Amino acid sequence: MEKTTMEYVRLGGTDLTVSRIALGCMGFGGGGRGHNPWALDEEAAAPVFRRAVELGITFWDTANVYGGGASEELVGRAVRRYTRREDVVLATKAGLPMHGGPGGSGLSRRAVLEQVDGSLRRLGTDHVDLFQLHRFDPHTPVEETVAALAEVVAAGKVRHVGASSMWAWRFAQLRHTAARDGGPAFVSMQHQYSLVQREEEREMFPLLADQGVGSLVWCPLASGRLARPYGQVTARSAGDPVAGRFFGDVDRPIVDAVQAVAEDRGVPMARVALAWVLGNPVVTAPVVGATRPGHLDDAAAALAVRLTEAERAALEAPYTPRLPTGF
Repeated sequence: MEKTTMEYVRLGGTDLTVSRIALGCMGFGGGGRGHNPWALDEEAAAPVFRRAVELGITFWDTANVYGGGASEELVGRAVRRYTRREDVVLATKAGLPMHGGPGGSGLSRRAVLEQVDGSLRRLGTDHVDLFQLHRFDPHTPVEETVAALAEVVAAGKVRHVGASSMWAWRFAQLRHTAARDGGPAFVSMQHQYSLVQREEEREMFPLLADQGVGSLVWCPLASGRLARPYGQVTARSAGDPVAGRFFGDVDRPIVDAVQAVAEDRGVPMARVALAWVLGNPVVTAPVVGATRPGHLDDAAAALAVRLTEAERAALEAPYTPRLPTGF
């Protein structure tokens, strides 16, 4: 097995140190409420958690809605079994529907307070290091959401706050409101970005760079489409609703370009695609949704891949403008 060295960076302008590869935990919690058909149960997920610890991947990202809470429960037990709470940066999210009650979705004060407490209970911890708004809530005044976030931060339940997948102007609105009202600063944006979805380069990345906000990238391998030759499928890609909604035949020239660079280098395609994402100077960490230990090995190995200007040009040339996806 190749020796890999994990890298660590500060998240945005905070003192929070995170690994440059984040473990995405949407694929954990098989048997949970409303779980993905490909999600791993506790026994199947154990080797992935152990490999994350061995590789020094200390940044673990989940959400209340993953498996209807089952992912958070599994992640919490994994922290206690394979590492220590003080050695892991735990991130979760809220905003998408958990139940039909008034606090079950959205970003009202009631929802934020209820969902933070629920996440802490399931994770088995007294605080999360990063609490992220899963999507923008157009039905709740921004001021109400910011005030609720200030409450959970003041209570010590949340150390830092971030957001996920929204228009750049909406994120700027949240940051401005927090600064004006004395709320907690939004220190990170978790957004979709890969060789087949680069629309965040137009507005979001310039905003993050200007404001010193961390970039956490979800779907960096386009649900695995960039990790294998075009047309090949796996159990996850076949059942992953993200793949069907966000990707299509227009991606084939890009996938072919990744395959060509990978074959020329003699490395897996996933390393090339992740190395391209990591080469963006604004990106803090890609969130890798591993369901096998080898997925994490490839992700960690991508840190050592330095693409040439010619390789980056070849990878980027087939891209065509498309609608933003994921929010």
